[in-house]
Amino acid sequence: MNDPFARLPEVPAFTVTSTSVKHGEVLPAAQMSGLFGVPGGQDASPQLSWSGAPEGTKSYAVTMYDPDAPTGSGFWHWAVAGIPATVTSLPEGAGDEAGSGLPESAYQLPTDAGAARFVGAAPPAGHGPHRYFITVHALDVEDIGVPATATPAFLGFNFLGHILGRATLVATAETPA
Repeated sequence: MNDPFARLPEVPAFTVTSTSVKHGEVLPAAQMSGLFGVPGGQDASPQLSWSGAPEGTKSYAVTMYDPDAPTGSGFWHWAVAGIPATVTSLPEGAGDEAGSGLPESAYQLPTDAGAARFVGAAPPAGHGPHRYFITVHALDVEDIGVPATATPAFLGFNFLGHILGRATLVATAETPA
């Protein structure tokens, strides 16, 4: 059912966990969007920890994507590139406007809301449940070569020749009618 990875090359999985978000559960208020008017929304990127990335990993990228958004192309809530292979966790709130919790070499790309920061979930009222794919991508290059002004979709396109593995957790959110 609209799996964003279904038509991409299969790659080994590794593990991602979070103290903020639980796989298969509803996103907490902190990961909802106050910027889009969700009551209690804080637009705080989730805490993430990962392990078991494939040998040869030289960097990571992190994304959050909603394939259920009523846009025809989904909605990118967060995209970070340039995370060194030595980094295996990000604190909650790392994706604020300044990227204050990101490693020095990492950078955030503009989301579909136009902001280079984490933008929380805000599914339209009555649209039903949305899935949020929070993914750590293991790459075989230190620099993916994508400018900070690029879109998350362009970043994902550039993963094709460089992805070694993928770790994903999926959470949901719904706004009642």
